[in-house]
Amino acid sequence: MAVNIPGVIAVAVFYMIILATGIWASRRAKREEKKSTGTGTEVALIAGRNINIFVGIFTMTATWVGGAYIIGTAATVYNPKKGLIWALMPLDFMLNFLLAGIFFAKPLREKEYVTMMDPLQLKYGKTVTCILLIPAVIGDILWVACTTAGLGGTISVILDLSSFYSICSSATVGITYTLLGGMYSVAYTDVIQLMFIFVSMWLCVPFMMLNPASTDITLTAFNGTFQAPWVGTLEPGDVGLWIDEFLVLSLGGLAYQSLHQRILSASSVRDAQVMCFAAAGFSFIMGIPSVLAGAVAASTNWNMTSYGSPTPYDREEDPKILPIALQHLTPNYISILGIGAVAAAVMSSMDSCLLSSASLFSKNVYKTLIRKQASDRELQWVIKISVVVVGLAGMGLAFLEDSVVPFWILSTDVVYTGILPQLICVIYFPISNTYGAVGGFIVGLMLRVLSGEPLFHLPPAIHFPGCKLIDGVYVQHFPYRSLAMLLSLCATILISYVTSLLFERSILPKRWDLRQVGTDSAPYICVNEKANADNKQPVASDQLLDTNC
Repeated sequence: MAVNIPGVIAVAVFYMIILATGIWASRRAKREEKKSTGTGTEVALIAGRNINIFVGIFTMTATWVGGAYIIGTAATVYNPKKGLIWALMPLDFMLNFLLAGIFFAKPLREKEYVTMMDPLQLKYGKTVTCILLIPAVIGDILWVACTTAGLGGTISVILDLSSFYSICSSATVGITYTLLGGMYSVAYTDVIQLMFIFVSMWLCVPFMMLNPASTDITLTAFNGTFQAPWVGTLEPGDVGLWIDEFLVLSLGGLAYQSLHQRILSASSVRDAQVMCFAAAGFSFIMGIPSVLAGAVAASTNWNMTSYGSPTPYDREEDPKILPIALQHLTPNYISILGIGAVAAAVMSSMDSCLLSSASLFSKNVYKTLIRKQASDRELQWVIKISVVVVGLAGMGLAFLEDSVVPFWILSTDVVYTGILPQLICVIYFPISNTYGAVGGFIVGLMLRVLSGEPLFHLPPAIHFPGCKLIDGVYVQHFPYRSLAMLLSLCATILISYVTSLLFERSILPKRWDLRQVGTDSAPYICVNEKANADNKQPVASDQLLDTNC
Protein backbone atom coordinates (compact mmCIF):
# COMPACT_ATOMS: atom_id res chain seq x y z
CA MET A 1 0.00 0.00 0.00
CA ALA A 2 1.39 3.38 -1.10
CA VAL A 3 1.39 6.50 1.01
CA ASN A 4 -2.03 8.20 0.90
CA ILE A 5 -0.95 11.54 -0.63
CA PRO A 6 -4.39 13.24 -0.48
CA GLY A 7 -4.63 12.24 3.16
CA VAL A 8 -1.19 13.64 3.94
CA ILE A 9 -2.13 16.92 2.26
CA ALA A 10 -5.43 17.09 4.18
CA VAL A 11 -3.68 16.54 7.51
CA ALA A 12 -1.05 19.16 6.62
CA VAL A 13 -3.79 21.68 5.81
CA PHE A 14 -5.50 20.93 9.10
CA TYR A 15 -2.24 21.47 10.99
CA MET A 16 -1.75 24.81 9.25
CA ILE A 17 -5.26 25.92 10.24
CA ILE A 18 -4.58 25.04 13.87
CA LEU A 19 -1.21 26.76 13.81
CA ALA A 20 -2.74 29.87 12.24
CA THR A 21 -5.40 29.93 14.95
CA GLY A 22 -2.72 29.63 17.60
CA ILE A 23 -0.75 32.53 16.10
CA TRP A 24 -3.89 34.69 16.00
CA ALA A 25 -4.64 33.83 19.63
CA SER A 26 -1.06 34.68 20.63
CA ARG A 27 -1.56 38.19 19.26
CA ARG A 28 -4.72 38.53 21.29
CA ALA A 29 -2.79 37.37 24.35
CA LYS A 30 -0.30 40.20 23.85
CA ARG A 31 -3.16 42.72 23.62
CA GLU A 32 -4.75 41.32 26.76
CA GLU A 33 -1.41 41.48 28.57
CA LYS A 34 -1.28 45.23 27.97
CA LYS A 35 -4.82 45.74 29.28
CA SER A 36 -4.58 43.27 32.17
CA THR A 37 -3.82 44.38 35.70
CA GLY A 38 -2.05 41.08 36.23
CA THR A 39 1.39 40.04 35.03
CA GLY A 40 2.32 38.57 31.68
CA THR A 41 2.81 35.25 33.42
CA GLU A 42 -0.80 35.25 34.63
CA VAL A 43 -2.00 36.03 31.11
CA ALA A 44 0.06 33.13 29.76
CA LEU A 45 -1.08 30.65 32.43
CA ILE A 46 -4.70 31.59 33.17
CA ALA A 47 -5.50 34.13 30.42
CA GLY A 48 -5.68 36.93 32.97
CA ARG A 49 -8.82 35.26 34.42
CA ASN A 50 -10.72 36.57 31.42
CA ILE A 51 -11.67 33.50 29.40
CA ASN A 52 -15.03 33.86 27.68
CA ILE A 53 -17.49 31.32 29.10
CA PHE A 54 -18.24 29.94 25.61
CA VAL A 55 -14.54 29.44 24.91
CA GLY A 56 -14.10 28.08 28.43
CA ILE A 57 -16.68 25.35 27.89
CA PHE A 58 -15.00 24.33 24.64
CA THR A 59 -11.49 24.23 26.05
CA MET A 60 -12.64 22.39 29.18
CA THR A 61 -14.34 19.72 27.06
CA ALA A 62 -11.59 19.48 24.45
CA THR A 63 -8.94 18.92 27.11
CA TRP A 64 -10.60 15.67 28.16
CA VAL A 65 -11.84 14.59 24.72
CA GLY A 66 -8.39 13.64 23.52
CA GLY A 67 -6.94 10.97 21.27
CA ALA A 68 -6.86 8.48 24.14
CA TYR A 69 -10.57 9.09 24.80
CA ILE A 70 -11.65 8.61 21.18
CA ILE A 71 -9.38 5.69 20.31
CA GLY A 72 -9.43 4.02 23.74
CA THR A 73 -13.22 4.00 24.01
CA ALA A 74 -13.64 2.38 20.57
CA ALA A 75 -10.93 -0.19 21.33
CA THR A 76 -12.51 -1.17 24.65
CA VAL A 77 -15.98 -1.64 23.14
CA TYR A 78 -14.55 -3.76 20.32
CA ASN A 79 -12.38 -5.96 22.56
CA PRO A 80 -14.24 -9.30 22.99
CA LYS A 81 -12.90 -9.62 26.55
CA LYS A 82 -14.09 -6.13 27.52
CA GLY A 83 -17.03 -4.59 25.69
CA LEU A 84 -19.27 -1.64 26.46
CA ILE A 85 -19.51 -2.46 30.15
CA TRP A 86 -15.77 -1.73 30.43
CA ALA A 87 -15.90 1.42 28.27
CA LEU A 88 -16.30 3.62 31.32
CA MET A 89 -14.75 6.78 29.91
CA PRO A 90 -17.83 8.78 28.81
CA LEU A 91 -19.54 8.20 32.15
CA ASP A 92 -16.29 8.75 34.07
CA PHE A 93 -15.62 12.09 32.47
CA MET A 94 -19.16 13.28 33.02
CA LEU A 95 -18.89 12.46 36.74
CA ASN A 96 -15.42 14.03 36.88
CA PHE A 97 -16.70 17.39 35.65
CA LEU A 98 -19.80 17.30 37.85
CA LEU A 99 -17.68 16.67 40.96
CA ALA A 100 -15.23 19.38 39.92
CA GLY A 101 -18.05 21.90 39.56
CA ILE A 102 -19.66 20.97 42.87
CA PHE A 103 -16.65 20.52 45.15
CA PHE A 104 -13.57 22.21 43.62
CA ALA A 105 -14.53 25.13 41.39
CA LYS A 106 -15.73 27.45 44.15
CA PRO A 107 -12.96 27.00 46.79
CA LEU A 108 -10.17 27.27 44.22
CA ARG A 109 -11.53 30.08 42.03
CA GLU A 110 -12.81 32.08 45.02
CA LYS A 111 -9.28 32.29 46.49
CA GLU A 112 -7.87 33.30 43.07
CA TYR A 113 -5.08 30.77 43.00
CA VAL A 114 -2.90 30.46 39.91
CA THR A 115 -2.29 26.69 40.08
CA MET A 116 -3.90 23.84 42.00
CA MET A 117 -0.68 23.48 43.99
CA ASP A 118 -0.89 27.00 45.47
CA PRO A 119 -3.08 26.00 48.44
CA LEU A 120 -0.75 23.08 49.15
CA GLN A 121 2.26 25.35 48.98
CA LEU A 122 0.70 27.89 51.30
CA LYS A 123 -0.10 25.28 53.91
CA TYR A 124 2.60 22.64 53.55
CA GLY A 125 5.55 24.73 52.38
CA LYS A 126 7.74 24.83 49.32
CA THR A 127 9.76 21.65 49.73
CA VAL A 128 6.78 19.36 50.31
CA THR A 129 4.95 20.93 47.39
CA CYS A 130 7.90 20.26 45.10
CA ILE A 131 7.75 16.59 46.08
CA LEU A 132 4.02 16.50 45.36
CA LEU A 133 4.66 18.11 41.99
CA ILE A 134 6.52 15.04 40.78
CA PRO A 135 3.44 12.83 40.22
CA ALA A 136 1.59 15.78 38.66
CA VAL A 137 4.30 16.29 36.04
CA ILE A 138 4.71 12.54 35.44
CA GLY A 139 0.96 12.30 34.88
CA ASP A 140 1.09 15.07 32.27
CA ILE A 141 4.02 13.47 30.43
CA LEU A 142 2.25 10.11 30.32
CA TRP A 143 -0.89 11.81 29.04
CA VAL A 144 1.08 13.47 26.22
CA ALA A 145 2.59 10.08 25.43
CA CYS A 146 -0.72 8.22 25.20
CA THR A 147 -2.42 10.85 23.04
CA THR A 148 0.43 11.16 20.55
CA ALA A 149 0.83 7.36 20.42
CA GLY A 150 -2.84 7.13 19.45
CA LEU A 151 -2.31 9.55 16.59
CA GLY A 152 0.77 7.65 15.44
CA GLY A 153 -1.22 4.43 15.21
CA THR A 154 -4.03 6.13 13.30
CA ILE A 155 -1.70 7.75 10.78
CA SER A 156 0.22 4.52 10.18
CA VAL A 157 -2.99 2.59 9.43
CA ILE A 158 -4.84 5.07 7.22
CA LEU A 159 -2.04 6.97 5.48
CA ASP A 160 0.49 4.13 5.47
CA LEU A 161 2.95 6.62 6.88
CA SER A 162 5.39 5.88 9.67
CA SER A 163 4.04 6.86 13.06
CA PHE A 164 7.37 8.60 13.68
CA TYR A 165 6.44 11.46 11.34
CA SER A 166 2.93 11.92 12.70
CA ILE A 167 4.10 11.93 16.32
CA CYS A 168 6.87 14.41 15.60
CA SER A 169 4.72 16.72 13.47
CA SER A 170 1.78 16.84 15.89
CA ALA A 171 4.11 17.43 18.84
CA THR A 172 5.90 20.21 16.95
CA VAL A 173 2.67 21.99 16.02
CA GLY A 174 1.26 21.65 19.55
CA ILE A 175 4.47 22.90 21.18
CA THR A 176 4.73 25.81 18.75
CA TYR A 177 1.33 27.41 19.29
CA THR A 178 1.47 26.75 23.04
CA LEU A 179 4.78 28.61 23.14
CA LEU A 180 3.36 31.53 21.19
CA GLY A 181 0.22 32.34 23.11
CA GLY A 182 -0.06 30.27 26.27
CA MET A 183 -3.58 29.80 27.59
CA TYR A 184 -5.18 31.96 24.91
CA SER A 185 -3.67 29.92 22.07
CA VAL A 186 -4.61 26.66 23.78
CA ALA A 187 -8.20 27.77 24.44
CA TYR A 188 -8.97 29.16 20.99
CA THR A 189 -7.41 26.24 19.13
CA ASP A 190 -9.47 23.95 21.36
CA VAL A 191 -12.63 25.55 19.95
CA ILE A 192 -11.60 24.68 16.39
CA GLN A 193 -10.42 21.22 17.38
CA LEU A 194 -13.55 20.26 19.30
CA MET A 195 -15.84 21.39 16.48
CA PHE A 196 -13.79 19.36 14.02
CA ILE A 197 -13.87 16.27 16.26
CA PHE A 198 -17.64 16.47 16.63
CA VAL A 199 -18.42 16.97 12.94
CA SER A 200 -15.86 14.46 11.65
CA MET A 201 -16.74 11.62 14.01
CA TRP A 202 -20.47 11.93 13.43
CA LEU A 203 -19.89 11.97 9.66
CA CYS A 204 -17.80 8.79 9.85
CA VAL A 205 -20.20 6.72 11.98
CA PRO A 206 -23.10 6.42 9.43
CA PHE A 207 -20.71 5.18 6.71
CA MET A 208 -19.36 2.51 9.05
CA MET A 209 -22.83 1.41 10.13
CA LEU A 210 -24.13 1.20 6.54
CA ASN A 211 -21.19 -0.79 5.19
CA PRO A 212 -22.40 -4.14 3.69
CA ALA A 213 -19.86 -6.06 5.79
CA SER A 214 -21.36 -4.73 9.03
CA THR A 215 -24.36 -6.29 10.79
CA ASP A 216 -26.97 -4.29 12.68
CA ILE A 217 -25.34 -3.52 16.04
CA THR A 218 -28.63 -4.08 17.88
CA LEU A 219 -28.49 -7.74 16.79
CA THR A 220 -24.92 -8.28 17.93
CA ALA A 221 -25.22 -6.43 21.23
CA PHE A 222 -26.20 -9.56 23.16
CA ASN A 223 -25.64 -12.29 20.58
CA GLY A 224 -22.26 -13.60 19.50
CA THR A 225 -22.20 -13.27 15.70
CA PHE A 226 -18.63 -12.65 14.61
CA GLN A 227 -17.26 -12.44 18.14
CA ALA A 228 -18.53 -12.08 21.70
CA PRO A 229 -21.43 -9.59 22.18
CA TRP A 230 -20.08 -6.03 22.18
CA VAL A 231 -22.04 -5.09 25.30
CA GLY A 232 -19.58 -7.28 27.16
CA THR A 233 -19.77 -9.15 30.43
CA LEU A 234 -18.49 -8.55 33.92
CA GLU A 235 -17.24 -11.71 35.57
CA PRO A 236 -17.46 -11.91 39.40
CA GLY A 237 -13.68 -12.11 39.65
CA ASP A 238 -13.29 -8.87 37.69
CA VAL A 239 -15.64 -6.71 39.77
CA GLY A 240 -12.80 -5.33 41.90
CA LEU A 241 -10.78 -4.34 38.83
CA TRP A 242 -13.87 -2.74 37.23
CA ILE A 243 -14.56 -0.70 40.37
CA ASP A 244 -10.93 0.38 40.54
CA GLU A 245 -10.81 1.58 36.93
CA PHE A 246 -14.13 3.35 37.35
CA LEU A 247 -12.94 5.25 40.43
CA VAL A 248 -9.53 6.06 38.96
CA LEU A 249 -11.00 7.61 35.81
CA SER A 250 -13.90 9.32 37.61
CA LEU A 251 -11.89 10.86 40.44
CA GLY A 252 -8.34 10.96 39.08
CA GLY A 253 -9.11 13.82 36.71
CA LEU A 254 -9.82 16.03 39.72
CA ALA A 255 -6.09 16.07 40.44
CA TYR A 256 -5.01 17.33 37.01
CA GLN A 257 -3.72 20.88 36.72
CA SER A 258 -5.28 20.98 33.23
CA LEU A 259 -8.76 20.92 34.77
CA HIS A 260 -8.07 23.50 37.45
CA GLN A 261 -6.23 25.74 35.02
CA ARG A 262 -9.50 26.26 33.16
CA ILE A 263 -11.43 26.75 36.40
CA LEU A 264 -8.92 29.40 37.50
CA SER A 265 -9.03 31.15 34.12
CA ALA A 266 -12.78 31.79 34.43
CA SER A 267 -13.86 35.36 35.14
CA SER A 268 -15.97 34.32 38.15
CA VAL A 269 -16.88 31.38 40.37
CA ARG A 270 -20.22 31.06 38.61
CA ASP A 271 -18.57 30.87 35.17
CA ALA A 272 -16.14 28.24 36.47
CA GLN A 273 -19.01 26.07 37.70
CA VAL A 274 -21.01 26.52 34.51
CA MET A 275 -17.97 25.49 32.47
CA CYS A 276 -17.64 22.28 34.51
CA PHE A 277 -21.33 21.36 34.28
CA ALA A 278 -21.55 22.08 30.54
CA ALA A 279 -18.35 20.10 29.89
CA ALA A 280 -19.88 17.14 31.75
CA GLY A 281 -22.68 16.88 29.19
CA PHE A 282 -20.56 17.60 26.13
CA SER A 283 -17.80 15.14 27.06
CA PHE A 284 -20.39 12.37 27.40
CA ILE A 285 -21.91 13.19 24.01
CA MET A 286 -18.48 13.25 22.38
CA GLY A 287 -17.90 9.66 23.47
CA ILE A 288 -20.96 8.25 21.67
CA PRO A 289 -19.37 8.08 18.16
CA SER A 290 -16.44 6.09 19.53
CA VAL A 291 -18.81 3.66 21.26
CA LEU A 292 -20.73 3.19 18.00
CA ALA A 293 -17.48 2.73 16.04
CA GLY A 294 -16.36 -0.01 18.43
CA ALA A 295 -19.77 -1.70 18.25
CA VAL A 296 -19.71 -1.64 14.44
CA ALA A 297 -16.21 -3.12 14.38
CA ALA A 298 -17.40 -5.94 16.64
CA SER A 299 -20.34 -6.51 14.27
CA THR A 300 -18.27 -6.68 11.08
CA ASN A 301 -17.38 -9.70 8.96
CA TRP A 302 -13.81 -8.69 8.24
CA ASN A 303 -13.54 -11.33 5.48
CA MET A 304 -15.89 -9.13 3.42
CA THR A 305 -13.59 -6.13 3.72
CA SER A 306 -10.19 -5.29 2.28
CA TYR A 307 -8.75 -6.09 5.71
CA GLY A 308 -9.48 -9.81 5.34
CA SER A 309 -8.83 -12.43 7.99
CA PRO A 310 -7.85 -13.04 10.70
CA THR A 311 -9.72 -10.33 12.59
CA PRO A 312 -8.00 -7.27 14.11
CA TYR A 313 -8.30 -8.86 17.55
CA ASP A 314 -6.64 -12.08 16.38
CA ARG A 315 -3.83 -10.02 14.87
CA GLU A 316 -3.49 -8.16 18.18
CA GLU A 317 -4.37 -4.89 16.43
CA ASP A 318 -7.48 -4.19 18.50
CA PRO A 319 -5.91 -1.04 20.07
CA LYS A 320 -5.98 0.44 16.54
CA ILE A 321 -9.55 -0.62 15.77
CA LEU A 322 -10.82 2.91 15.17
CA PRO A 323 -8.36 3.74 12.36
CA ILE A 324 -8.79 0.21 10.97
CA ALA A 325 -12.57 0.67 10.86
CA LEU A 326 -12.17 4.07 9.24
CA GLN A 327 -9.79 2.66 6.66
CA HIS A 328 -11.82 -0.41 5.64
CA LEU A 329 -15.44 0.54 6.36
CA THR A 330 -15.61 4.09 5.00
CA PRO A 331 -14.69 5.81 1.70
CA ASN A 332 -11.20 7.27 1.48
CA TYR A 333 -12.29 10.90 1.89
CA ILE A 334 -14.29 10.01 5.01
CA SER A 335 -11.39 8.15 6.58
CA ILE A 336 -9.26 11.26 6.08
CA LEU A 337 -11.83 13.23 8.09
CA GLY A 338 -11.44 10.60 10.79
CA ILE A 339 -7.70 11.21 10.86
CA GLY A 340 -8.39 14.91 11.29
CA ALA A 341 -10.68 14.14 14.22
CA VAL A 342 -7.98 12.07 15.94
CA ALA A 343 -5.31 14.70 15.21
CA ALA A 344 -7.55 17.41 16.63
CA ALA A 345 -8.26 15.34 19.72
CA VAL A 346 -4.57 14.65 20.26
CA MET A 347 -3.53 18.29 20.10
CA SER A 348 -6.47 19.49 22.21
CA SER A 349 -5.20 17.34 25.09
CA MET A 350 -1.49 17.61 24.44
CA ASP A 351 -1.34 21.41 24.51
CA SER A 352 -3.25 21.42 27.82
CA CYS A 353 -0.75 19.03 29.39
CA LEU A 354 2.20 21.07 28.13
CA LEU A 355 0.85 24.28 29.62
CA SER A 356 -0.20 22.47 32.79
CA SER A 357 3.30 21.22 33.59
CA ALA A 358 4.82 24.56 32.63
CA SER A 359 2.46 26.29 35.07
CA LEU A 360 3.39 24.07 37.96
CA PHE A 361 7.12 24.25 37.40
CA SER A 362 7.35 28.00 36.77
CA LYS A 363 4.97 29.05 39.55
CA ASN A 364 5.53 26.48 42.29
CA VAL A 365 9.16 25.49 41.75
CA TYR A 366 11.18 28.09 39.88
CA LYS A 367 9.61 31.22 41.33
CA THR A 368 9.36 29.99 44.91
CA LEU A 369 12.34 27.66 45.32
CA ILE A 370 14.96 28.36 42.66
CA ARG A 371 14.75 32.12 41.99
CA LYS A 372 12.39 34.06 44.23
CA GLN A 373 13.32 37.34 42.56
CA ALA A 374 12.73 36.11 39.02
CA SER A 375 11.22 38.79 36.78
CA ASP A 376 8.01 38.33 34.86
CA ARG A 377 9.92 38.08 31.59
CA GLU A 378 12.21 35.43 33.05
CA LEU A 379 9.22 33.39 34.20
CA GLN A 380 7.74 33.51 30.72
CA TRP A 381 10.95 32.04 29.35
CA VAL A 382 10.82 29.31 32.00
CA ILE A 383 7.28 28.51 30.86
CA LYS A 384 8.44 28.19 27.25
CA ILE A 385 11.38 25.94 28.15
CA SER A 386 9.11 23.76 30.32
CA VAL A 387 6.65 23.36 27.45
CA VAL A 388 9.42 22.13 25.15
CA VAL A 389 10.90 19.72 27.72
CA VAL A 390 7.56 18.11 28.62
CA GLY A 391 6.58 17.90 24.96
CA LEU A 392 9.80 16.14 23.99
CA ALA A 393 9.58 13.75 26.97
CA GLY A 394 6.01 12.77 26.11
CA MET A 395 6.89 12.40 22.45
CA GLY A 396 9.76 10.08 23.35
CA LEU A 397 7.52 7.83 25.44
CA ALA A 398 4.96 7.69 22.62
CA PHE A 399 7.37 5.60 20.55
CA LEU A 400 7.44 2.88 23.22
CA GLU A 401 3.76 1.87 23.28
CA ASP A 402 1.11 1.79 20.54
CA SER A 403 -1.80 1.03 22.87
CA VAL A 404 -3.19 4.21 24.42
CA VAL A 405 -5.33 2.70 27.19
CA PRO A 406 -2.50 1.47 29.50
CA PHE A 407 -0.68 4.82 29.37
CA TRP A 408 -3.98 6.63 29.85
CA ILE A 409 -4.98 4.72 32.97
CA LEU A 410 -1.45 4.92 34.38
CA SER A 411 -1.25 8.70 33.90
CA THR A 412 -4.51 9.15 35.79
CA ASP A 413 -3.43 6.59 38.38
CA VAL A 414 -0.31 8.62 39.20
CA VAL A 415 -2.22 11.77 40.13
CA TYR A 416 -5.10 9.78 41.67
CA THR A 417 -2.90 8.20 44.34
CA GLY A 418 -0.32 10.99 44.66
CA ILE A 419 -2.18 14.31 44.38
CA LEU A 420 -5.92 13.82 44.97
CA PRO A 421 -5.71 12.91 48.70
CA GLN A 422 -3.59 15.98 49.42
CA LEU A 423 -5.84 18.29 47.41
CA ILE A 424 -8.93 17.03 49.24
CA CYS A 425 -7.24 17.46 52.63
CA VAL A 426 -5.99 20.99 52.03
CA ILE A 427 -9.47 22.14 50.93
CA TYR A 428 -11.79 20.22 53.24
CA PHE A 429 -9.74 19.15 56.27
CA PRO A 430 -8.26 22.18 58.11
CA ILE A 431 -6.53 19.83 60.55
CA SER A 432 -4.19 18.60 57.80
CA ASN A 433 -0.57 19.72 58.09
CA THR A 434 2.85 19.20 56.59
CA TYR A 435 3.67 16.09 58.60
CA GLY A 436 0.39 14.48 57.66
CA ALA A 437 0.91 15.35 53.98
CA VAL A 438 4.37 13.78 53.93
CA GLY A 439 3.21 10.70 55.85
CA GLY A 440 0.13 10.23 53.69
CA PHE A 441 2.12 10.65 50.49
CA ILE A 442 4.65 8.04 51.59
CA VAL A 443 1.90 5.59 52.57
CA GLY A 444 0.14 5.97 49.22
CA LEU A 445 3.38 5.77 47.23
CA MET A 446 4.69 2.69 49.01
CA LEU A 447 1.42 0.79 48.73
CA ARG A 448 1.09 1.70 45.06
CA VAL A 449 4.64 0.60 44.21
CA LEU A 450 4.31 -2.63 46.20
CA SER A 451 1.10 -3.41 44.30
CA GLY A 452 3.08 -3.71 41.05
CA GLU A 453 2.51 -2.26 37.57
CA PRO A 454 1.86 -4.55 34.55
CA LEU A 455 2.75 -1.85 32.01
CA PHE A 456 6.35 -1.79 33.26
CA HIS A 457 6.35 -5.50 34.19
CA LEU A 458 6.86 -4.54 37.83
CA PRO A 459 5.86 -7.61 39.87
CA PRO A 460 3.66 -7.00 42.91
CA ALA A 461 5.15 -7.53 46.35
CA ILE A 462 1.62 -7.58 47.78
CA HIS A 463 -0.78 -10.08 46.24
CA PHE A 464 -4.28 -8.86 46.93
CA PRO A 465 -7.25 -11.23 46.63
CA GLY A 466 -7.82 -12.17 42.98
CA CYS A 467 -4.26 -11.46 41.83
CA LYS A 468 -3.67 -13.55 38.70
CA LEU A 469 -0.73 -14.44 36.50
CA ILE A 470 -1.76 -13.53 32.93
CA ASP A 471 0.70 -14.02 30.05
CA GLY A 472 3.59 -14.02 32.50
CA VAL A 473 2.51 -10.79 34.23
CA TYR A 474 0.72 -10.54 37.57
CA VAL A 475 -2.51 -8.53 37.33
CA GLN A 476 -4.31 -7.32 40.44
CA HIS A 477 -8.11 -7.78 40.40
CA PHE A 478 -8.58 -5.98 43.69
CA PRO A 479 -9.20 -2.18 43.74
CA TYR A 480 -5.62 -1.62 44.87
CA ARG A 481 -5.27 1.87 43.36
CA SER A 482 -8.32 3.10 45.23
CA LEU A 483 -7.08 1.43 48.39
CA ALA A 484 -3.76 3.28 48.08
CA MET A 485 -5.59 6.57 47.55
CA LEU A 486 -7.93 6.06 50.53
CA LEU A 487 -5.15 4.96 52.86
CA SER A 488 -3.10 7.99 51.80
CA LEU A 489 -6.08 10.23 52.58
CA CYS A 490 -6.70 8.59 55.96
CA ALA A 491 -3.00 8.61 56.86
CA THR A 492 -2.76 12.32 56.06
CA ILE A 493 -5.69 13.17 58.33
CA LEU A 494 -4.62 10.82 61.15
CA ILE A 495 -0.95 11.87 61.21
CA SER A 496 -1.97 15.53 61.03
CA TYR A 497 -4.32 15.13 63.98
CA VAL A 498 -1.78 13.22 66.08
CA THR A 499 1.11 15.62 65.41
CA SER A 500 -1.08 18.67 66.09
CA LEU A 501 -2.16 17.11 69.39
CA LEU A 502 1.41 16.26 70.37
CA PHE A 503 2.63 19.79 69.71
CA GLU A 504 -0.34 21.46 71.41
CA ARG A 505 0.22 19.39 74.57
CA SER A 506 3.98 19.97 74.40
CA ILE A 507 4.67 16.24 74.20
CA LEU A 508 6.88 17.03 71.23
CA PRO A 509 9.35 19.95 71.53
CA LYS A 510 8.20 23.19 69.93
CA ARG A 511 11.51 23.44 68.05
CA TRP A 512 10.37 20.46 65.98
CA ASP A 513 7.24 22.31 64.92
CA LEU A 514 8.77 23.69 61.74
CA ARG A 515 5.43 24.46 60.11
CA GLN A 516 3.65 25.68 63.28
CA VAL A 517 1.13 22.86 63.07
CA GLY A 518 0.54 23.11 66.80
CA THR A 519 -0.87 26.63 66.51
CA ASP A 520 -4.06 25.92 64.58
CA SER A 521 -2.32 26.02 61.20
CA ALA A 522 -1.26 29.61 61.74
CA PRO A 523 0.70 30.08 58.50
CA TYR A 524 -2.30 29.21 56.37
CA ILE A 525 -4.71 31.43 58.31
CA CYS A 526 -2.32 34.38 58.33
CA VAL A 527 -1.89 34.23 54.57
CA ASN A 528 -5.63 34.33 54.01
CA GLU A 529 -6.12 37.19 56.46
CA LYS A 530 -3.36 39.16 54.81
CA ALA A 531 -4.88 38.64 51.38
CA ASN A 532 -8.32 39.74 52.56
CA ALA A 533 -6.91 42.79 54.29
CA ASP A 534 -4.86 43.96 51.34
CA ASN A 535 -7.56 43.08 48.77
CA LYS A 536 -5.03 43.77 46.06
CA GLN A 537 -3.49 40.49 45.10
CA PRO A 538 -4.77 36.90 45.03
CA VAL A 539 -3.92 34.63 47.93
CA ALA A 540 -1.38 32.74 45.86
CA SER A 541 0.23 35.78 44.27
CA ASP A 542 3.99 36.00 44.15
CA GLN A 543 4.42 38.23 47.18
CA LEU A 544 2.33 35.95 49.37
CA LEU A 545 4.15 32.73 48.68
CA ASP A 546 6.16 33.14 51.87
CA THR A 547 3.98 31.33 54.38
CA ASN A 548 5.66 32.70 57.48
CA CYS A 549 3.52 35.14 59.50
